[in-house]
Amino acid sequence: MSNTKFIDKLTTVKAGPLKALDIDILQVNLGYRCNMACKHCHVSAGPARTEVMDENTAEKVLRVFLDNHFETLDLTGGAPELNPSFRMLVTGARNAGKRVISRTNLTIFFEEGMEDLAGFYRDRDVELIASLPYYLEDSVDRVRGSGTFRKSIEALQTLNALGYGKESSGPSLSLVYNPQGMFLAPAQCTLEAEYKRELKDRFDVSFTRLYTFINMPIGRFREFLIRTGNLDKYLEKLSAAFNPATLDGIMCRHLVNVGWDGTLFDCDFNQVLGHKTVSDVPRHIDHFDFAALAGRAIDVDDHCFGCTAGQGST
Repeated sequence: MSNTKFIDKLTTVKAGPLKALDIDILQVNLGYRCNMACKHCHVSAGPARTEVMDENTAEKVLRVFLDNHFETLDLTGGAPELNPSFRMLVTGARNAGKRVISRTNLTIFFEEGMEDLAGFYRDRDVELIASLPYYLEDSVDRVRGSGTFRKSIEALQTLNALGYGKESSGPSLSLVYNPQGMFLAPAQCTLEAEYKRELKDRFDVSFTRLYTFINMPIGRFREFLIRTGNLDKYLEKLSAAFNPATLDGIMCRHLVNVGWDGTLFDCDFNQVLGHKTVSDVPRHIDHFDFAALAGRAIDVDDHCFGCTAGQGST
């Protein structure tokens, strides 16, 4: 763990390293293959990516999840649904009465072989966190590709018809906002109200809550920042907006992340950068030790400003 600007900032508000508070969530990246190639994607996912978790590793993941004190299985990618072991993991966790979250891009519902996906989710009461960077068509298609917005709206309408996103009942359907470039996210409560009003009025779509995520300076967005000569400027903006009140809630302090090859990380962002868990705790699913990982120090670097700027990304 090298000295960084983030560590310097951290030491002004906290003595000692940033440590895990609990690990009630096992977050699993099932691979970087995706039916989309969004401009802001932190894992640079796409149809040509070949990194996919194999069946043997997925079975180990499920055993670790069920044999330890986890409450939530958080499945991500790429498009996690494209992994052949995805439904096995969902079904195994739900049969054990555990909470399952799937991070979906919504357009996956229109891919071949996914015709029953919405029903699969509903029958197993899976919570969904769905990417919808904005509530206007041009803004979404500019980042995610032409026609993406319309498909996303149709998918949301299908999920609503199955009971998702209702105010008082049904499984949770959350949306994720990403800024259109080098900007901090606005106040989450204000933007959520806008989303709910606009999507209801325009498309009769409802959802449970909105998460506002800052674009992380990694993956495709980092490439864009370097290409335009704005990487340092963006990092300075995030650093200037550092908010110590976000530190208790950032995801790395509440989960362990498993990469597509079984390697362990503090979060999905560290996974992309190859920053494994610190060397004095297990670093692969084969050697999982819940107690050691629950009290581990977090491997931080300057990209961590993306989770701690402004209201933060939780």
